[in-house]
Amino acid sequence: MTDIAALTALIEPEVKALGLSLVRIGMFGGKSDPTLQIMAERPDTRQLVLDDCATLSRRLSDVLDEADPIEFAYRLEVSSPGIDRPLTRLSDYQDWAGFDARIKLLEAVEGRKQIEGKLLGLDGETIKMNVAKVGEMEIPYHLVSHAKLLLTDALIAATAPISAEGADKIAVEG
Repeated sequence: MTDIAALTALIEPEVKALGLSLVRIGMFGGKSDPTLQIMAERPDTRQLVLDDCATLSRRLSDVLDEADPIEFAYRLEVSSPGIDRPLTRLSDYQDWAGFDARIKLLEAVEGRKQIEGKLLGLDGETIKMNVAKVGEMEIPYHLVSHAKLLLTDALIAATAPISAEGADKIAVEG
């Protein structure tokens, strides 16, 4: 089993040194295709451009090769959290208030283990949501198993790229 806390302690300072924020570290793919996924973003834009991914990937490759914290071969994947991003930090629920999300819980709250609705923000460590046909719900953060934003027109508009320059061009090497 990979020690995510130990990896976070190793990786987060490197991410911060580049002026980025760490969103998530995860090991996926099981034994057949183990992948160490690192999601990061620029705090001011909440995005990560390709150059940021490449720079962070090179930096983390060097650090991980030297420290060798994972005892088996794996693939390193560095990426942006994307539009329908995971909500991994308590602050994400306040930062993304007003947008729709899906939260999967470790145990039921008001008879539900999965809740979809509009994020209303936080009250301490309690997530507040407006859920259709239910109204306002309060979800203790410590009960969250997985959560992510839902792709909506409002989210797409709010997360438009900083620049779309070059998005309509195809690069041909040769």
